[in-house]
Amino acid sequence: MSSLPLILAGLALLAGTFLLDALVRPRRVDGLRPWRSGRGSALLLLMSLMVCGLFLALCGNVLVSAVLTLALQALLALASNAKRAMLGEPLLFSDLALIGAIFRHPQFYLSALRGWQKLAIALVAGALVVALAWLFVPDPAAHVWGAGLALASWAVLVMALRSAPYRALAQEPDAAADVACHGLVPTLLLHWLRWRASADPVPCLAPARLPAHADPDHPAPDLAGPELIVAVQCESFADPAELFADPAMALPGLATARAQAWQWGDLQVSGFGAYTMRTEYAVLFGREEAALGFRRFDPFLTALRETSYALPHRLGTHSWRSLFVHPHDMRFYGRDRILPAGGFAELVGEERFDPPGPGEGRYVHDAAITRELLEQARRAHGPTLLYAVTIENHGPWSSAKGNRAEHLVEGYRELVGKGDAMLTELTAGLAALERPAMLVFFGDHRPSIPGASEPGGPRHTPYVVLRFDGSGQVVPGANRRRDLTPAALHHAILEGALGRERDGART
Repeated sequence: MSSLPLILAGLALLAGTFLLDALVRPRRVDGLRPWRSGRGSALLLLMSLMVCGLFLALCGNVLVSAVLTLALQALLALASNAKRAMLGEPLLFSDLALIGAIFRHPQFYLSALRGWQKLAIALVAGALVVALAWLFVPDPAAHVWGAGLALASWAVLVMALRSAPYRALAQEPDAAADVACHGLVPTLLLHWLRWRASADPVPCLAPARLPAHADPDHPAPDLAGPELIVAVQCESFADPAELFADPAMALPGLATARAQAWQWGDLQVSGFGAYTMRTEYAVLFGREEAALGFRRFDPFLTALRETSYALPHRLGTHSWRSLFVHPHDMRFYGRDRILPAGGFAELVGEERFDPPGPGEGRYVHDAAITRELLEQARRAHGPTLLYAVTIENHGPWSSAKGNRAEHLVEGYRELVGKGDAMLTELTAGLAALERPAMLVFFGDHRPSIPGASEPGGPRHTPYVVLRFDGSGQVVPGANRRRDLTPAALHHAILEGALGRERDGART
């Protein structure tokens, strides 16, 4: 192999690697050291050399291998910056586990990108395939050199990561701080390693509980425990009066529910604009993010190893029958495997619902989910949990008037109003059953609407818990406001159903 192509490729790779890393946000705010850490830079260089070696082993072309390595880094940088602008956080290692889902359900992800960003991604991906085929060099020496470079870089990388200075990096799951300090690609690697090393929790044993009437603080000692629990995780449900600082936008159903609620307040969700599964996991499994460590970024990836914490098991599968309702592909986030293992006896998925017709929107309507929940509630015999995840308000919230911020807000208000109507209809429908029941209704995250609702501010969503007695009357009790984390809402549901924990412990 000629030395000139190697020198040119090496210089291009070195310069391009650090230039692309410099484009990734966030950067350090320390003006004295605006660059990444030395250890992070070393990791970045080793990983670039390893990837370049792999491309060289495949195509045998030095310059093309360097260009493809840089194209891959550019793709990651573009995706991370776009995600940060939309959702307020950089690309995470757990996002890479969703690559398959991007192809199965592209509308969830591509709607977050602008037109030129979609075009850039398509061009880069196409260039990778075309370049490998068209510029393939049948030179055995080049392929051997590539394999050797990849193996040598991998060996040095492994030794570095096992050393004490590198083991001390990224000990806390703070993606923004680590990207700012060490760079995007090193942070992806370090967080993945910390995630892999995280230990499973000990199996959850249901603690002894005091019945509600034994609690001296219980505001309604004669209220029977619920025979029916309906929990609704409403997509992008937030209070528009608060979201857009306009009292005229208040949701009437939410206002009425708060006035009647047994308990209500702000739900302190961790995601913004996406990451339904973080809120869903927390409410279903009751584990706080502080206990999850690096699993907090996508707790569904390890949920199969934590199923004893799931709400159906905590209620008792021998005494409660639990159903999960979601008008979407249950393979998404592995729900088809995780939820049955967590104690759900039945999954009601997209096959149960008619798809929306022309001009009726992209997703199954909240009204259809309301009808399904009330039908399941009417047919329920014995203690039953119905947990539903809506989807109609997923966005984008474009309207016929255009895509300016005020038009998106108008579109959002229309769809969030459907969720508000769902809350009202469920309240009336459960009351008509004249059975002791509990309704839990909450938003999974706030919407990301450019120019109107953007990352960087508050993230909380509303939640309400309503209780019904045996005659169908709503019992407000003390109507107390309590701001909760989603995991704390899990324990509030258990407390309402089974009484409070004797030792007051929270897992």
